[in-house]
Amino acid sequence: MSEFPESDRLGDFPHPREAGSLIGQEEAERALFESFMSRRLHHAWLLTGAQGIGKATLAYRFARFLQHYESPERAEAFRATGLGVPEDSGAAHQIMAQSHPGVLVLRRPYDEKTKKLRTVIPVDEVRRLTPFFGMSSGAGGYRICIVDSIDDMNASSANALLKMLEEPPQKGLFLLISHQPGRLLPTIRSRCRTLALRPLSTPLISEILELSHASIKPGEAQAVAALAEGSAGRALTIAAGGGLALYQEMIALLKPLPKLDVPMLHTLADRIGRATAAAAYDTFMELLHDWLQKLVRAGAGVPPGPEIVPGEHVLMQKLLGGASLEQWVQVWEKIGHAIARADTLNTDRKLVILNAFSWLEGAARASGAGARMAR
Repeated sequence: MSEFPESDRLGDFPHPREAGSLIGQEEAERALFESFMSRRLHHAWLLTGAQGIGKATLAYRFARFLQHYESPERAEAFRATGLGVPEDSGAAHQIMAQSHPGVLVLRRPYDEKTKKLRTVIPVDEVRRLTPFFGMSSGAGGYRICIVDSIDDMNASSANALLKMLEEPPQKGLFLLISHQPGRLLPTIRSRCRTLALRPLSTPLISEILELSHASIKPGEAQAVAALAEGSAGRALTIAAGGGLALYQEMIALLKPLPKLDVPMLHTLADRIGRATAAAAYDTFMELLHDWLQKLVRAGAGVPPGPEIVPGEHVLMQKLLGGASLEQWVQVWEKIGHAIARADTLNTDRKLVILNAFSWLEGAARASGAGARMAR
């Protein structure tokens, strides 16, 4: 494990560069393999999709493959049929140890002065590419830049990267990871070949949970996988943080609305609002925000999917009855902004939780009033 916190590592789980396999993204793997073997490998790939579905794992897997085989001819000679490499590959071990001279990773750096991760990838990080691509690539190998994620770049760093993409170095390759490609500069998107990774199925996520020895009870894997909505990374986070129990508590708090169980709410807020419970707080607020998104979508006619806790659909119908969809959209957005501000400004987490349920209570009361007036 790295000496300092890594912005691209999920909790205490293995880093994507350490992953020996990738489950559920065979189509994306095949696209990269065939592009390389065709001798027409594009110089910049934009790997897109939801967070936690394997984009970074795929990027490192492809980097290991390229640095091990170096050329299509060598891959053919060794009868390579995919992106896997031998376990004793020297290049693979170097990449895992972050010591391969032909691989450079750009990510949010750790600031030793503040003892925190930077909130963006600054332009100074992108400037590291100039000497990196200026070095010899060795015996015909590639020089590979992985950006995880390009969404974290500010305007200056994005423009600096764009200049590199406009004049790509010989044998240079960019693997750009993006969770929200629609927010990127159109000029960056236009210079990349986009490879969209698909959300994983619930059975596949259940398999990943079992392989990772996640701390969940027998029979809970399917419920956790359903909560993850196609993201293995999210499933692991939910499992590690007791997310299923938190989700059940959340539904228990929502069910009595518009009457709020104040003692129960304060007990929860006291427990997960502490500085030492940051992971539980993050998991709970993400689950709450996502559930409200399902509520809003249900109000717009989109089926909410299977229930995790019995009675969820009835609860949604109750909250939507008599209230405008716009009202719930506003609450959803308000809570989302509060979560973002708390992350940036170090706001009291307990206060964020209490405010969120106060807004929910207010909307539910308006909903109930609307329903009574309609009668």
